[in-house]
Amino acid sequence: MMPRISSGISSFDKLVSNDGTGGIPENTVTLVYGPPKVGKSIFCYQFMYNGLKNNQPCLYITSDYGIKQLQQNTLDFGWELNKYFHEQTLYLIDAISSVSGNKIMDTPTYVSSSVHNPTDIMVKLGVGTRFISKKSTSFRSILDSLTTLMAFNDEMLIVRVLTAYIMRIKESGGTAVVTYTEGSADSKVETMLKSIVDNIIHLNGDEITIEAMIGVGKKKSNYRVTDNGINIGI
Repeated sequence: MMPRISSGISSFDKLVSNDGTGGIPENTVTLVYGPPKVGKSIFCYQFMYNGLKNNQPCLYITSDYGIKQLQQNTLDFGWELNKYFHEQTLYLIDAISSVSGNKIMDTPTYVSSSVHNPTDIMVKLGVGTRFISKKSTSFRSILDSLTTLMAFNDEMLIVRVLTAYIMRIKESGGTAVVTYTEGSADSKVETMLKSIVDNIIHLNGDEITIEAMIGVGKKKSNYRVTDNGINIGI
């Protein structure tokens, strides 16, 4: 039986449980996709924070929100990140702040990059993966999101970047969540994205659909975003 790790959303873990051991299959990559503003990033925040508070480090690549907005977004739910930056269990590759003109000094666990330069992001991913994997043989990773990277680069290049990201994370023992906004790329590219991940989750603002997950059949439930994050089956 494949080990599973908590998503940070207890109602989700119950939804995907066939035997009481629900959660995301360890050492897999999950694509969370759907229209804008349906909770994709919030799913990532809960996945990240659950790991951090349980001593499981996280490597986070953000191309949608810079570090300041990311910290504010998580703080809105009561999830404070400064402690984990200080403890060096949260490693952030920020690919958007420099583009928006916010110059922030790099630290051992915060590095800036650019959505215009996927090669630099991948180089820094290699450094970050080595850093985080030394903290624990099992870690979490997030790439939020592919959509912004595709907006600034050739779509097929980003498919190759995702393939390399998946290989790097899985070889190092990580479990990852990747987000993508539905309809923002060519339909053939969307099909390719789905073909190279292990698990696929669709959010539409009302329903969550488990389209594919190792060891789990297709499942569906309603959900909503509350002050405590995503809740399913409400």
